Amino acid sequence: MARFDTSGLDDLFRDMTRRGESSGPMAEAMVAAATVEIKAAWRESAEAHKLRKTGDMIDAIGVPGPVMKIGDAFAQDIYPQGKDRKGVRNVEKAFILHYGKHGYEPTYWVDDADAASAPKVQARLEAMWADYLETGVVPVVADTGSAVKRRKT
Repeated sequence: MARFDTSGLDDLFRDMTRRGESSGPMAEAMVAAATVEIKAAWRESAEAHKLRKTGDMIDAIGVPGPVMKIGDAFAQDIYPQGKDRKGVRNVEKAFILHYGKHGYEPTYWVDDADAASAPKVQARLEAMWADYLETGVVPVVADTGSAVKRRKT
């Protein structure tokens, strides 16, 4: 739906590239850490916009799989996974609630979430990079999995 703005991290990314770390394990860990912050901001924004009816969509906000390598970069998708209890795809509900449609005013809740998460992501990644430069240790980032447990049908 939306693309996270990384303009506040330009200096950090330039430093990583200069040191040859823009596509290694540290870059992957940083994407995973950013995902944790952005996912939390999506949930907070959905709640702030009062988008909870059953909670299915908000509870389903997650990632479809591990951090992906695309060329020389890493990426991670974040969106509401799966279907709600009535069989409606959560990502469709999120899209309509964000952009609106006839009978539904747009809320732009994802844009708000991404804007709110930017300073948190920047602070976390800058701290991670500083720790890495000091210790040389790539951190392990938890809580990057999908919000929906898959079950066999």
